[in-house]
Parts: sequence; structure tokens; C-alpha cells
Amino acid sequence: QVQVVESGGGLVQPGGSLRLSCAASGSISSINAMGWYRQAPGKQRGLVATITKGGSANYADSVKGRFTISRDNAKNTVYLQMNSLKPEDTAVYYCNVDARATSVPYSGMNYWGKGTLVTVSS
Repeated sequence: QVQVVESGGGLVQPGGSLRLSCAASGSISSINAMGWYRQAPGKQRGLVATITKGGSANYADSVKGRFTISRDNAKNTVYLQMNSLKPEDTAVYYCNVDARATSVPYSGMNYWGKGTLVTVSS
């Protein structure tokens, strides 16, 4: 049993910043990669950024240079620092965690949060 909860979304003006947090909890043996995805109105869910257990990150081209993903392995938490926000960043942001539960024989599976809404508007 693994739970994933995002927080930190809200309304921000263009050019502003937000910091999203995602905490995984429950019967976790280990966590592999973690990531952020987003779904804008009328569009499919897409990759924002991912980060490996060792801290290697990759980003969608649309957010490179503006967003930074990081993680705190001791807290089972991943963060997304979003700077220079644009109206096109408006979306529901979802956290994804590749984790192994304590009582399962397989090495890992994906868990998703319910999402947090980010609205960039003046």
C-alpha cells in the first residue's frame, strides 16, 4: 500500500514561481525513479521532469531552464521548482513514483497522485 500526495499548486502571475512537493508514504521498501507530469485542458498528460534515485534529471524541452526537479530520499519526497511561469504551464500536475511495496515480490510499480492544479494567469 503506497500513497502519493502532491501539494503546492495555486494561482500565480506570468513570470512568477511555485514549488510543488510530492510525498510518498505507506508500506514502501524502496523508491526508484520519481517524476512530474502535467495535463493541460484539452490535452493529454505529458512528461515534465523525472529524476533517478541517484539524482539524474531529465526535462521536457518546454520547461528546460525554468523548472528544476529534486528529491529527498530520506523523506520519500520529490520537488518541482517552477520559475518564469508562463500561461501555457497551466495544468494539473501529477506526481509519479516508481516504488516497491514491502510485501510484494516484484521490484517496483508506478503510483500516481491525484494531482495539484497550477494556474498561470494575470
